Amino acid sequence: MQLERSRILIIKPSSLGDIVHTLPVVHALKRSFPNCFIGWIVQQAFAPLLEADKSIDCIYPIYIPSTSEPQAGRFAWLAAFQATLQTLKKLHHQLQQAPYHLVLDLHASFRSGLLGSCNNGGVRIGFRDAKELNTLFQDQLVTVPDAVHHAQAKNLLFCQHVGIVPTDEDFYLSRLEEDRKVVQVFLHEQGVTNNKIIYANPAARWQTKFWPIENWALLADTFAKNGSVLIFGGSEQDMAYIKTIASLMSTRAVIAAGALNLAQSAALISQSALYVGLDSGPMHIAALAGVPVVALFGPTHPERVGPWQVAHRIVRAAGLDCLECRKRHCSHLSCMKEISVQMVAAAATSLLES
Repeated sequence: MQLERSRILIIKPSSLGDIVHTLPVVHALKRSFPNCFIGWIVQQAFAPLLEADKSIDCIYPIYIPSTSEPQAGRFAWLAAFQATLQTLKKLHHQLQQAPYHLVLDLHASFRSGLLGSCNNGGVRIGFRDAKELNTLFQDQLVTVPDAVHHAQAKNLLFCQHVGIVPTDEDFYLSRLEEDRKVVQVFLHEQGVTNNKIIYANPAARWQTKFWPIENWALLADTFAKNGSVLIFGGSEQDMAYIKTIASLMSTRAVIAAGALNLAQSAALISQSALYVGLDSGPMHIAALAGVPVVALFGPTHPERVGPWQVAHRIVRAAGLDCLECRKRHCSHLSCMKEISVQMVAAAATSLLES
């Protein structure tokens, strides 16, 4: 497929990890066709991560509230429905001004199909195994072989479909110099002069992914006594939870959550010696930035959403029948509670030493 001067629209509004898994596809497209024009429809909360990337020529930030978040209210569906209508109207107007030749729907939902239909004409491509009637919106379908399991590998099939081959140079995370400077100021204000920074992400969207707060506190103290600095990252919504962890620590906690935005947090992750945390978006940022990863897994599948092509250790409880249940709520949380501090510390030490 010849796309040298084509306009290519990416539809991947969320979530953070899925967006990170889409970046290598965009990088491969721009490397193969330097004169193509790439636009991206994304939830506005994740737009800052894309603004630093020179492969992306235009960003269409949208806001459609989630109906699956823990804090979503009883009438979240109504707010989402109204926001969807407003978004479709705005996008239709924007895309009519400058239509795209190719629309890549990597989100595979009914809503993403609607978003793609706002473009006037063009060829729309999506996954053959997409649900929610998404395939009805597509002109061409990408088949996922049975042997392909990881989310990153599935996204790369879009490259194959348009006739390009991704390479190692397509796996990188762009950062702005101003974000790096903000991080340096933050570290200076926190009195962090140690080069051995460990970025910790203790929060996730699923209740079943959480590790006990007393374990996080003990792990942070253990690192501090060994000469490393563990910095707790996350969003402003995670601050209250992280402060409960800090209250149990015997050493001083360094908290970046709420102090740094998404792009600045990505810059902090990029200059860390190690990522330690849950299966969540920041874990994939670390992997794309080439930062070694210690990932705690319980209800999800490491072979499907684990760190991609980076030095890593997966830490899981052993001998449980309920591992990889993919449940968002659980009454006992055994898979996470049975991960000991010693297991995580040992995995981290092995990576730091290597």
